[in-house]
Amino acid sequence: MSSKKNPKHSPSAKNPPYQYDAVVIGTGPGGEGVAMQLSKAGKKVAVVERHESVGGGCTHWGTIPSKALRHSVSRLIEYNSNPLFNDTYQTHSLTFKQILKHASGVIRKQANLRGSFYERNRVTTINAEASFIDANTLRLKHPDGSEDTITTEKVAIATGSRPYTPDDIDFTHPRIYNSDTILSLNHEPKTVIVYGAGVIGCEYASIFRGMGIKVDLVNMRDRLLSFLDAEVSDSLSYHFWNNGVVIRNTESYASVEGREDCVILNLESGKRMRADCLLFANGRTGNTDMLNLDAIGLKADSRGQLKVNHNYQTSVPNVYAVGDVIGYPSLASAAYNQGRFAAEAMLQGECHDSLVEDIPTGIYTIPEISSVGKTEQELTQMKVPYEVGRAQFKHLARAQIARTLVGHLKILFHRETKQILGIHCFGERASEIVHIGQAIMQQKGDANTIDYFVNNTFNYPTMAEAYRVAALNGLNRIFE
Repeated sequence: MSSKKNPKHSPSAKNPPYQYDAVVIGTGPGGEGVAMQLSKAGKKVAVVERHESVGGGCTHWGTIPSKALRHSVSRLIEYNSNPLFNDTYQTHSLTFKQILKHASGVIRKQANLRGSFYERNRVTTINAEASFIDANTLRLKHPDGSEDTITTEKVAIATGSRPYTPDDIDFTHPRIYNSDTILSLNHEPKTVIVYGAGVIGCEYASIFRGMGIKVDLVNMRDRLLSFLDAEVSDSLSYHFWNNGVVIRNTESYASVEGREDCVILNLESGKRMRADCLLFANGRTGNTDMLNLDAIGLKADSRGQLKVNHNYQTSVPNVYAVGDVIGYPSLASAAYNQGRFAAEAMLQGECHDSLVEDIPTGIYTIPEISSVGKTEQELTQMKVPYEVGRAQFKHLARAQIARTLVGHLKILFHRETKQILGIHCFGERASEIVHIGQAIMQQKGDANTIDYFVNNTFNYPTMAEAYRVAALNGLNRIFE
């Protein structure tokens, strides 16, 4: 997008005290949510984006690219495993550069689409890096090195996050990557070490293994994605193991050696690992260090994150913050709503909305994982008398037709009231399937019971039918 500069403002009796009602720093989902809501309310809004085009990390380095890569690899796996298309028993392959072409096209379309939203809603876009001079004045440093200032009544910080990169690892080495720079991978590795088995690490482990690359996944914890229902976590671990991913639990690095022809990872346990490249995916840091927060008396924590109240307001009354920069839940979908809620607080002085209590997780491994509500472990600890209904995908006609046989749906419900307490799904399209259960969980009273799935008529054959199968399976477990 073209760079737009703003001349210094000289307040006078005829002019308003500020150039803008609000300036939003960052154009990811959170920043977009703030800007769109304020603009539709008739406010004069500007967004400042330090990168060439809008969309933030979500569009350019995080959510969109990794999910586009995953989709391409998933289709490659499907093609190779389906005798209808491949009856020669010869495995087809794609290079990382080839699958990046698809991702690049999606990124470009998304950036253009998001840019059109700002234009259509008459939001001024400024290509610059912003920092505070005071609570109502921002310094703008443009790509050409020039600087100017902008004044505003309110500010929303939506600068997102970046991969955590410890100082003792040389990320300038051509074989050492983080989850942003991995998109610039320009050689074809045969072996990869993924350090960090969180959501990003597991997703990329799936992508690389799906391309036929040998993967070592180093996990600092004793199980993968320990926040998930244990049965789902175990399913992912088994699926990785069954597909040749080597998982090393309860390990941490001592040092990383970048060599000309390989990378050596030395572990605290004394083990040494070697691969063609290393992807370090151990946490993220909020993008606040460039904002000159000291100028307004704000201080980020050790992870670069800001504290906000229920209105998404920082300790500086006219400065708000949303998205990854405030921490949990660090989801693109949640960030957009946070932006809308912050805008409501800016407009009315108080936000009357909040994120839903049960936020769904969507993890784009191969196969996908998605869940909403309580896990079995949480319900057991809470001493809630629950029961379980399960449906194996391999028993569904639609899964048999599509040859997506791996996976299951699990419904947790109160054995006395039949209220739905949790939905957990592992398998292809899990992040879509979970929303059916989520919709019923959000209903009030008797509408939120497992009986809905028994009494409702589902299209046949569909993956949604798993809810009816799981509900009947669960109800069969109840006795007087």
